[in-house]
Amino acid sequence: MIATATSLDLFAARVRDGWGPLTSDLAAACRAHLADLLRAPAEEPWLASLRAGEDASRELYRDPVHGFLLLAHHEPHGLYRPPHDHGRGWVIYGVQQGEMEMSTYARIADPDGSVRLVKRDTSLLRAGDVRVYLPGDIHDTRCVAGPALQFRFTERDLRHEDQVEHRIARYTEQDGRWVPASA
Repeated sequence: MIATATSLDLFAARVRDGWGPLTSDLAAACRAHLADLLRAPAEEPWLASLRAGEDASRELYRDPVHGFLLLAHHEPHGLYRPPHDHGRGWVIYGVQQGEMEMSTYARIADPDGSVRLVKRDTSLLRAGDVRVYLPGDIHDTRCVAGPALQFRFTERDLRHEDQVEHRIARYTEQDGRWVPASA
């Protein structure tokens, strides 16, 4: 019996085949591959299991050569993740079910040397929507219709980037302003 490739297998193979340094073309190709994956048939065993489960987070694929990862996150309604970046990494979010609100921010240095964030915009991502965040981009996430199932493609292991390299910047709200969490 010959096993047929799943949508997840095809996603991993397509990203792996086109992998290289970050370029506009690579980001666009990975975005398109993730958008294709969001349309996977719900009866594929990996997706059926994922949709039936309630794991907060599950690793779906880790490339042994290039190091990119695909994770799935179940986001309960109302869950808010304050502004942050992804260090040196770039990330693509795709919503499989539910709705996520994502805002982007610019980091502003005031004349006195203090740092604060200014919100650029807010987008509502629905099932099938995909958004790319490049190194240095700052954003937050809020589940506005959940539970949501969100896929997160990362070009490197962000846990290592955060916990070992300490390169991920996080922000906290103080007196109505978003400032670096260490401030």
